[in-house]
Amino acid sequence: MAKTGQPADVEALDRLEDKVKLLVALVGRMRTEQAQTAEALQRTSRELDEAKARLKDAENATSEIAALREERDTVRTRVSALLAQIDGLSL
Repeated sequence: MAKTGQPADVEALDRLEDKVKLLVALVGRMRTEQAQTAEALQRTSRELDEAKARLKDAENATSEIAALREERDTVRTRVSALLAQIDGLSL
């Protein structure tokens, strides 16, 4: 009986060995994928920070443009008033 039990034990051990090898390979792939995901997350985080900085710059530029337009309108109004005064001199 001991002789007939050994091949079954060897087969079970072989199956177990195969399963362990598959598990080790799976863990290796999962670690690789996890590292790739972490790198992608860092890259995306940097891109988000850069986009936020560009957005802030754009908002500042928009504010500056609005201020410059207001200043231009003020200058235009004053120049128009001066031109009207010059026209009214009737030289």
